[in-house]
Amino acid sequence: MTDFALNHMTVARLSFVQLVELAAQLGMVGIEVRNDLPQPLFDGMAPEAAGALIRSKGLRLLALAEVKRFNDWSETKAAEALALMQIAQAAGAEAVSLIPRNDNLGMADGERQAALQAALSGLKPMLEDHNLTGMVEPLGFPICALRYKAWAVEGIEAVGGKGRFKLVHDTFHHTLAHGGPLFPEHTGIVHISGVEDPEPQVEAMQDAHRVLVGPADRLGNVEQLRALKAAGWQGPVSYEAFAPQTHALTDPKAALQASMDLIRKG
Repeated sequence: MTDFALNHMTVARLSFVQLVELAAQLGMVGIEVRNDLPQPLFDGMAPEAAGALIRSKGLRLLALAEVKRFNDWSETKAAEALALMQIAQAAGAEAVSLIPRNDNLGMADGERQAALQAALSGLKPMLEDHNLTGMVEPLGFPICALRYKAWAVEGIEAVGGKGRFKLVHDTFHHTLAHGGPLFPEHTGIVHISGVEDPEPQVEAMQDAHRVLVGPADRLGNVEQLRALKAAGWQGPVSYEAFAPQTHALTDPKAALQASMDLIRKG
């Protein structure tokens, strides 16, 4: 059985309350809420009240996203991370999402590793203080200073952070990074989306191509999930689709149900 979850990006036009209702109606295990949508976190609801609402529907607040460019560490970045962790703790979240810089900077060998370890070393005691997990998400784009999951694992182990930091296995980014080891013991959550547009080569795929996982999926979502499960991984599988046509769906519940059914059959 696959435990599905819903990242607010997939239904970006829905309110926070509608997001919670939809995830509950679909029998999902939890949600991920984001700070990069036009509306404020929880649509301005107090974190404590938002967390209570989520739990009242039998859901988990899997993660609060995100600390952007986390591996460009500074006092300002530390303050930003602390503020998000305080909200996450108040809402009863399990994790905060850590998104690396994706600007073709900090890429040099040596510089890249040092920057990652500095950030992880700074974040680790903060996460411990708030009883949170740091979800590190490598981005498969060639301009990302944390492109490969192996790089992330190397950094996490270098700072003694195994368990406090977990990987996000994103099926889109895993494909863009040309696959590689799965690291099931380091993986905390899986993000799924599909690409069905036949035009772009893998190197040219962007967030705007990411739709719900359907029969014409080019990313091999079902195969990636099957491989992770075979390797012993168990955890939530969260829909994170960015495509405008997905945001524009008039019946996201039916579309998500169809995608969940397809994945479960696979």
